[in-house]
Formats: sequence, structure tokens, C-alpha cells
Amino acid sequence: MSTVHLQIDGPIAQIVLDNPAKLNAFTPEMLAQLEGHCATLERAGDVLCVIVRSEGDRAFCAGADITAWAELSPFDFARHWVREGHRIFDRLARLSKPTIAVIHAPAFGGGLELAAACDIRVMAPSATLALPEAQVGIVPGWSGTQRFARLIPEPVLKEMALFGRRIDAARAHGLGFVAEVADDPLALAQSIAAGLAKSSPRAVEVAKYQIHAAVDEDRSAMIEALGGGMIGASADKAEGVAAFVEKRKPAFPGS
Repeated sequence: MSTVHLQIDGPIAQIVLDNPAKLNAFTPEMLAQLEGHCATLERAGDVLCVIVRSEGDRAFCAGADITAWAELSPFDFARHWVREGHRIFDRLARLSKPTIAVIHAPAFGGGLELAAACDIRVMAPSATLALPEAQVGIVPGWSGTQRFARLIPEPVLKEMALFGRRIDAARAHGLGFVAEVADDPLALAQSIAAGLAKSSPRAVEVAKYQIHAAVDEDRSAMIEALGGGMIGASADKAEGVAAFVEKRKPAFPGS
């Protein structure tokens, strides 16, 4: 049965796509599970890093399961399948904890968009990347022409989305889309994640918000998150809450 697992081992969590019979292609149930795991991870205070990987040797993720959307009406396809998938991938991208995609095998379509939603990517030498949507009469719908466009040069994106060309690991690394290429990308990802033990979790979280705001990725949400964190540590916030509970007028100290 296709599913998305969440595995937590101390400070490192793993989101695992487990639909190898269909090349880990997303179904509606898998999208819902991914969103649920993101919500769980936001509240998992002990988790410092999230690794996104998949089962099976044939694909990291082949995108969306065509049988899940082929019979949808144009309205349902646009409003539910595309918009909901986009929203859920945005949820992963906005996760407060650093994320690492482990691309051990081909990442096509939605699979590439999933990897692009992570903070960094590591890749096996034999893996490839592609946006083959035009070959089945559709276009990228889960940020392939948006977030991915901020991560690689426009001409390369056009090679992939318009002409259907695949990008190998060496080129992906040269473009900066992939942090490192390794024969065992999962072991590399775990090593990178372990390095977070030397860093302040809050400083890492705020740095991620700042970087996202700088590249104009949902800037309003990032700015409000930073502002909320700052005011949440203030004496004014503590006084405001206390005054509400005690049903009195607050006397804000201004600090």
C-alpha cells in the first residue's frame, strides 16, 4: 500500500516515500500524509533536521501517479490536485527545521519539485532529474516553474520543461542545485544532519527564515514568523497574557 512514513531517531527525522511499485509516485493519500508529517515535525522540539528519501532502487520519485488525476475535470485538476499539491510542498519548504533531499535515483516531475522544496539536496552519481510533464500534455504544477526557477538558470529550466532534457548528477552539482554527489547519498545526508548538533537550533531556524525572506519566497509569512518569535520572548507579551487572564488593564513595561 502506498504511503509516506515518518521516522524519528533522536534529533534526525526521515520522511520516507514508500510506493516503489509505482516509482514512489504521489497519490492523494500520500500528499495528505506528507502534510500531516510536516505538522508533526513542527511540534517535535527535539528534531533538528529532516531527511526526505524514498524506498526502492528505481526512482526517488517519478512525480504524481497519473491514475490519480487522469480522470479529473479541469476544475478539480486545477483546484484540488494542483493547488493542494502546491500548498503541501510549500508547507515542506517552510518547515522551520532544515531539510535534506536524498536523490538516490531519478527524480522526475513532482519528484524533482519535492527535492526543490528541501533546503539542500545530495545525489547519487547515476541519478537524473527531469520535468517530463509536457510529454503527457500537462505542465509542472507543484512549483517546477516557480521555486525550481529560483534554483537553476532559466535556460536550463527551459531545456528541461520545454525540450524534455534530463540533467545528470554532475551537471546538477555544477549548477549548484545539488550540494554534493556521493555513492551513498543517505549516509552523506545523515553526516550533514549530524553536524547540526554543533549549532543553535533557534539560530538555524531564524537563519532559514531570513534566507527565505531574502529570496522573496513567501516573504510575508517569514517576516511574521520572525516578528512573532521576537515579540513572544518579550516582557510585554508576558504582561499582556497575564493581564488578560487576570481580567485587568495591562501595564506594558516596553521590553
